[in-house]
Amino acid sequence: MRVADLDGLRVHWREDGDPAGAPVVFANSLGTDLRLWDAVIPRLPAGLRLIRYDLRGHGLSDAPPGPYAMGQLVTDAERLLDHLGVRDGVFVGLSIGGMIAQGLAVKRMDQVRALVLSNTAARIGTPEMWEARIATARAEGLAAMADAILERWFTRGFRESAEIALWRNMLIRQPAEGYAACCAAISGTDFYTPTSGLRLPTLGIAGSDDGSTPADLVRETVELIPGAEFRVIRRAGHLPCVEQPAAFAEALTDFLSAVGHG
Repeated sequence: MRVADLDGLRVHWREDGDPAGAPVVFANSLGTDLRLWDAVIPRLPAGLRLIRYDLRGHGLSDAPPGPYAMGQLVTDAERLLDHLGVRDGVFVGLSIGGMIAQGLAVKRMDQVRALVLSNTAARIGTPEMWEARIATARAEGLAAMADAILERWFTRGFRESAEIALWRNMLIRQPAEGYAACCAAISGTDFYTPTSGLRLPTLGIAGSDDGSTPADLVRETVELIPGAEFRVIRRAGHLPCVEQPAAFAEALTDFLSAVGHG
């Protein structure tokens, strides 16, 4: 396990592949940690430098009291990549990770040469929805919300498999304060204007059965960036990298090849 001290915030990160390779950075979704990418990493081409980390308030990273602002989460990513010496990387973000990707691409063009925006949007949900979720997380914990969250995350077939217990455990063991604080960051974010100013290679990925960020919402955001590609992964919900890791890895590999990253 590796920890980066980012101006007092300890962030858990992991590196796979070739340390001298072209960097690909992965940012996890709300309620998960860097294990989100476990089934995708081994399916990617050799020779890449594959970096992933736990967002603040998640996994083994610090969970300072909230609320958090999206700018803090973007700065965390920026400082981590500076700490690791990353330039001209491809940043892959899912859900809140995709919002961080958009913010980082606007702020640090030297760090990000291409984007993969998976199951995300420039704006997600409403303040009222997030306020209700924050209140429940703080008052009752994540277990009280788990079934509803898993229904949005996964298709019925996956929810009926034995593996669902592992993902439920991952979710409910995240710090409730970190989850609530990141909800606040999402609630306060509207990236429509800054994202529409981006001019870099972009791939959008959606799940056909996503109950959190439906495919049309993902497409709407991706189409803000001229020339962006868009793929829908069938038989997948909000976390296609979990339900359909081979299809996700294929889409990512094709994109990396197309932009000459490797």
